[in-house]
Amino acid sequence: MESARQLHLGAFMRPVAIHTGAWRFPGAYPDANFNFQHLRDFARKLEAAKFDAFFMADHLAVLDMPVNALKRSHTVTSFEPFTLLSALAGATERIGLVATASTTFDEPYHIARRFASLDHISGGRAGWNIVTTANPDAALNFGYESQMDHDARYVRAREFYDVVTGLWDSFADDAFVRDVDQGVYFDPSRMHVLNHKGPNLSVRGPLNIARPVQGWPVIVQAGASEPGRQLAAETAEVIFGAEASLDGAKRFYADIKQRMRTVGRDPAALKILPALLVVVGDSVEEAQAKRAQLDSLVHYDSGIGSLNSALGYDVSGFDPDGPLPEIPETNASKSQRERMLNLAREGNLTIRQLAQKAGSYSGLAFVGTPKSIADDMERWLLEEGSDGFNVMFPWLPGGLDDVVGRVVPELQRRGLFRREYSGTTLRDHLGLARPANQFF
Repeated sequence: MESARQLHLGAFMRPVAIHTGAWRFPGAYPDANFNFQHLRDFARKLEAAKFDAFFMADHLAVLDMPVNALKRSHTVTSFEPFTLLSALAGATERIGLVATASTTFDEPYHIARRFASLDHISGGRAGWNIVTTANPDAALNFGYESQMDHDARYVRAREFYDVVTGLWDSFADDAFVRDVDQGVYFDPSRMHVLNHKGPNLSVRGPLNIARPVQGWPVIVQAGASEPGRQLAAETAEVIFGAEASLDGAKRFYADIKQRMRTVGRDPAALKILPALLVVVGDSVEEAQAKRAQLDSLVHYDSGIGSLNSALGYDVSGFDPDGPLPEIPETNASKSQRERMLNLAREGNLTIRQLAQKAGSYSGLAFVGTPKSIADDMERWLLEEGSDGFNVMFPWLPGGLDDVVGRVVPELQRRGLFRREYSGTTLRDHLGLARPANQFF
């Protein structure tokens, strides 16, 4: 029997696992991050399980960590996401393909063109995760001496969104008549020249690609700061959430939906999918033992590197068994910084303990049996803490196999998750309307 509300499940591949011990776990593929055959197999397994999307994160620099930390990172290198997702589009048929792309270090025309291409190549399965890029080392790779101010990045991102979506609407859906007899390929009256001139961006247009299959690729946003929440309320169709408790998630959910009402958007036009690490066992105790084993594989060098990155501040010179010092405001991601500071305050944690959590993933995790995990997912859905989850796997392939082979069937048995795709596009999977062309 199908539930009135159903879960949406994305697979957050960063570009494989977020846990810094994942590549060392027994049976894991150490090279999964940079092995196309493995990534293709993962995408096909997720599609067979009817996941909404394969979600690819991106980094525009080697992670801002000391060499001792970097040498232990399995995400120090990764594929460029458009190249990878275009290849995966040919290896899959239904699963959505979401890529991260920065509004700080790219140009709107580039972004509009790449995502329009991916949407056409995949038959309407593309999604754009809008990020403003917090890594200060990325600025150095693009000719800047320092990172743009946090709030200024979001001001640029808001205008950037307007330009990209305007470029996607350069042609009406019926612009390309391709009349062989008359020799007319497209109708010029059905083409719009954007001529955008704003405080941050100047873009003439039009885009030299037909309107995307979905009208616009699905818009995803992950910011949890005040500017991030407002950007999401105004523009996003999916939020990649970061709340680690149900109470916090319910407050976040209600806040975003109210902001949408305030700006005149239908709250149903956005799905909130928090990041979720899932560890499965035959018993809760077995699952907890797996998590403990995984966490034990996090080297202190790696953990302190992850902590410094989250804080935007180097604490490696302080006593690892002492308390976290006062951390000044920086241009780092505010949501990550606050999460680490809250963990330190609430648990009275030392730097060493906090580093271990940073390296082993400190956010929301469901660790248990297929039944207990399904219980938790159902509760979050029914109590409006989320509309589903962006699932992260503790290691690959075993952690992924546990989710698709054991948790998904339990959700399907309860009527909480689809057994078959009902459409062909990512918008179909998420229940999102195709946007009308704003110019025609």
